[in-house]
Amino acid sequence: MRPNRILVIEDDAPIRQGIADALRFHGFQPLEADGGADSLERAVRGDYDLLLLDLVLPARDGLEILQEVHKALPTLPVIILTARGEEADRVRGLRLGADDYVVKPFSVHELLARVEAVLRRSPERPKPAGEVRFAGGTVDTASGRVTHADGREGQLTVLEADLLRYLALNAGRAVSREELLGRVWHLPGRGLETRTVDMHVARLREKLGDPSDGSGLIRTVRGQGYQLIPAEAP
Repeated sequence: MRPNRILVIEDDAPIRQGIADALRFHGFQPLEADGGADSLERAVRGDYDLLLLDLVLPARDGLEILQEVHKALPTLPVIILTARGEEADRVRGLRLGADDYVVKPFSVHELLARVEAVLRRSPERPKPAGEVRFAGGTVDTASGRVTHADGREGQLTVLEADLLRYLALNAGRAVSREELLGRVWHLPGRGLETRTVDMHVARLREKLGDPSDGSGLIRTVRGQGYQLIPAEAP
């Protein structure tokens, strides 16, 4: 079986080379692009298993590349690389379909942990169908299709569907951010940033039309985590 191929789009040559060397040392097959004009064409080719994407690139905005990749390859896992102060870009990247993000400067250990976690999730797609009902409609957690009561349709990303499915399987129980990182993201919860869980929950609420104050389908339980209370048991 061939090693997982990982495309690294990063304009800083030393950083790109360091990532590629670390991936190669740990058994992956890195592919490299410098963020130039042909990076989008390289990204949508799809002959790789995971994309590591810097958001600040010289020829084309990284978020634009992410958007086009998600359109062309909706199930392809993507991890975005961002600077510490770019929270707005991290949020937007997650909204556009990124599975996770790593904040610069990052350790090789953290990067590899996130790469391995995202790749562990990927072979599980798609999963058996399961329907979650909410006040305004239903969600098929296998396809990620959202059907609103008024006939409108929407689409969850794979990670959003995984998150909703896990909450539904534990309906009525407050699930901690650390547990979600471990069971949905497949990352160790302790000592790692949990803001990514909150961002994904906020995006999920937005797509479902769920109240942002946490009083709807996905409740915020202070000091404990998130609790799903469906309109009808899934």
